[in-house]
Amino acid sequence: MSTVTISPKYQVVIPRHIREALNLKPGMKVQVIQYENRIEYIPQEKIKKSRGLLRGINTSVPRDKDRL
Repeated sequence: MSTVTISPKYQVVIPRHIREALNLKPGMKVQVIQYENRIEYIPQEKIKKSRGLLRGINTSVPRDKDRL
């Protein structure tokens, strides 16, 4: 666990070991979420990177009659 300090401009530096583990690069966008009493940063992936994510998913699940 790492501790960071909030600057007078409300900026924080993500520790190196976390940047390297998540392959974060300058200019990348992250989504910021307040969840209960904490802040979460979620790296935003380009939509092209998620291509094929659902390949092989079972689509033969029972559906309601009013659904296609």
